[in-house]
Amino acid sequence: MDKENKNKLEALLEKVANELDLEIYDLNIQTSQNPIVIQIIIRKTNGGDISLDDCAIFNTPASEEIEKSNLLNCSYVLEISSQGVSDELTSERDFKTFKGFPVNVELNQKNSKIKFLNGLLYEKSNDYLAINIKGRIKKIPFDEVLKISLCTLKD
Repeated sequence: MDKENKNKLEALLEKVANELDLEIYDLNIQTSQNPIVIQIIIRKTNGGDISLDDCAIFNTPASEEIEKSNLLNCSYVLEISSQGVSDELTSERDFKTFKGFPVNVELNQKNSKIKFLNGLLYEKSNDYLAINIKGRIKKIPFDEVLKISLCTLKD
């Protein structure tokens, strides 16, 4: 499938997704498979969790639109899924859910040799992130934080 047809297919599927308050997170077409595989990863526009029912609800109209479009002249398998759970903490919900869990904090400290900190997620405010490192609370200004990820603690 050429790039132009992939873009047309993606625009078509995005339209279907928008009607269901969903969006296309990723579209992957595996043309080396027989039949080809169209993998669509969806997410909710409101940031909510994708359920199996959401995938099933999207499947039928997506299939119908692909068939009507005549962009594919071969058999294919359609796979609909969610983006899954990321190890990176980004939303307020993530910080509340994983309070007390081990995290790895990647730092942006240009004048320091410390680039990573490991500890237990303690608190997140608008200005800083607090982690518990072996019983001591360390507050890290958010302008020094590049990334916060779930991890396993090492002694």
